[in-house]
Amino acid sequence: MTRATKQVGVSLLLLVTVLTAQSQKPFPVVSTVDQPEIAGRPVQLDAQGKLLPWPMPDNIGYSYSSHVLTQWQILWDQYNRQRLPYYYCCFDFDRTTFEMFPDEHWANSTGYLRAMLQGFVERLYPYTGDPRTLTFLQDFVDYELENGLTPEGYAWPQVPYASANPGARRYTGWSAHGEDYIEPHVVGEDGYAYLRLYEMTGNTKYLWAAIRCADALLKNFKPGDEKNSPWPVRCYARDGRAEGGPMGPYSANVIEPIMLFDELIRLGHGDVAGYARVRAGAWDWFQKYPLANNVWVGYFEDVVPSMENMNQVIPLEFARYVLLHPEKDPQWREHARRLIEWVKTTPKWPKYIVHGATVTTEQGNGINFCCNLPNQCCDSHTSRLAAVEALFYAKTGDASYQEAAYRSFNWVTYFQGLSGGAATPFGPQWWFTDEFTDGPRRVMDAFWAVPEWAPADESHLVGSSSVVTKISYGKGSVTYSTFDPQSIDVLRLDFVPEFVAAGGNAMVAHQDLDQPGYVFDRSTHVLRIRHDDARDVDIQGKADKTPPLYVTFDDPHLPAGTVLNGQYPSGVIDWGTGQWRIGVPQGKFGTFNLALVDPKAAAVEFRFDSLRLFVGVDVFNGGTSDAGLTISSPEARETSFTLKPGELRRLRTGWRDPSSRVLFQIKNGEGLRFDNLAYLHE
Repeated sequence: MTRATKQVGVSLLLLVTVLTAQSQKPFPVVSTVDQPEIAGRPVQLDAQGKLLPWPMPDNIGYSYSSHVLTQWQILWDQYNRQRLPYYYCCFDFDRTTFEMFPDEHWANSTGYLRAMLQGFVERLYPYTGDPRTLTFLQDFVDYELENGLTPEGYAWPQVPYASANPGARRYTGWSAHGEDYIEPHVVGEDGYAYLRLYEMTGNTKYLWAAIRCADALLKNFKPGDEKNSPWPVRCYARDGRAEGGPMGPYSANVIEPIMLFDELIRLGHGDVAGYARVRAGAWDWFQKYPLANNVWVGYFEDVVPSMENMNQVIPLEFARYVLLHPEKDPQWREHARRLIEWVKTTPKWPKYIVHGATVTTEQGNGINFCCNLPNQCCDSHTSRLAAVEALFYAKTGDASYQEAAYRSFNWVTYFQGLSGGAATPFGPQWWFTDEFTDGPRRVMDAFWAVPEWAPADESHLVGSSSVVTKISYGKGSVTYSTFDPQSIDVLRLDFVPEFVAAGGNAMVAHQDLDQPGYVFDRSTHVLRIRHDDARDVDIQGKADKTPPLYVTFDDPHLPAGTVLNGQYPSGVIDWGTGQWRIGVPQGKFGTFNLALVDPKAAAVEFRFDSLRLFVGVDVFNGGTSDAGLTISSPEARETSFTLKPGELRRLRTGWRDPSSRVLFQIKNGEGLRFDNLAYLHE
């Protein structure tokens, strides 16, 4: 999690904690901050005054899915336009044009970004079936493997540097902390990400990258004690020294190295015996010290090591780990519950209650803390807390944790897209790692833990105990493959399955998953599958709709205000001349969208390049009165809608015949905006 700032030459002493002005004063541990806006967006409340999701308060699935997909759209847009995520991770954007540009004055936290991005795409790909997510992730990791590894012959050889100098395209650490250093916990975190990417793609270069990380951790392991962890928080890569200045001998974060060892041991790759020995030593140290004394220090890349500056990342990531792998810890329930409560009650940094949602910041020492005024930042950290609470509910059935997770996730959704009211402590810019990788990957845990929160009118694979290597969605159909032959998979479907097979063999419906088979809940359309000896799964049923394609008005990117003349995207839609333009994020749309050139136009139209079925479009009414919209086509019946002021709706035509031309008749349409235009090929 990077800390972006416009200030060049910030002294190292200021990096002990990233402070807001008010953070130097005494603060309440928990305070109520029921403000009318979150990230500059008006709050939406239920009858009890508790927070509902944004942008569609009566539709959890749309709002949560919109958060995930919007952040992905921005990532893909940046990838195709500037390729800047490779060596920048702190961004700002112009509040008029909404063009993004990087902060060139702050360190790049490349290590965290790699691992967080992998975690996001590992869930995003099976959720969407979009192969571009894999293209993006591999290109990103390939660049950093070529430009961010330590030299051979070092004490820590051929492992990733955790950070880079501002704007540097090659990584050797951040010179404000010294030269040529690494952070061993990031070596573990990145190594695990490389290993999972190998499972996703089958490309063995990622496997060897993971093994190099594990071997370096094995080579440099020490038993540790109360003041020295098995690996230092930061050390010089050449000789492993951790003495002096910004280096440090202690980090409670051994869970990521443990995860890397666990997976390599499970797969039988590398020095399995050595990994098992060191894994056991790290686990014993963790149980004896951090888990017993709650000294949760040593995570962030841009602070000087301190035994007082606690953070919530390490305890919550450990809680998530044991909730997903309870067989690793006989006390998983108590440990997870206790760590959740510690994060919510520790006096080290403030927590806020916002219309019933618990919001947490990230780190502090009881006097100084990071980061911001409430309702301006820290969505990724609240997302992590909500994810662990949701997983705790899924594992234990304790509904109080589901409710807590729901309200906190609702708060997180207000930060989706380009929200002008979100900011770092130092200015309007954003922490790229938090907003577009770390936060969304934990929102995806929401769907896995509570599949009913996924959209009800779409089919999605929302979670699996294995990596998903390929997936395809069709009309009444989902087919996919997992890396492991044994897996438990969770889907929410928009159809009733009539046939479920694994490895070509029909599966049997059961009441539970104590044996291979599946469980389908007809009330929620949640399908859970257990397969023990097959990688390929096929689900078939009857459905009345095919998953559509979308025009998002972000891909390809056009500058704000561009009047559409002719085709966009090429070979899909012809917008005519002078009727439509690209609109900036506004109202309940967090990314670029479609607007009318003449806000008072009574009729507009577009034509498909060839016959296509117009499924519908998302429409927001930013006006002050009801807006009427009638959609028609020479080949299809007319359908009409009314949108109240401030309302966002996903409009569906219900058409069954393809169209060449689509017409809109509009009444009071001055505030209308359109996004996510859905269509099908003939």
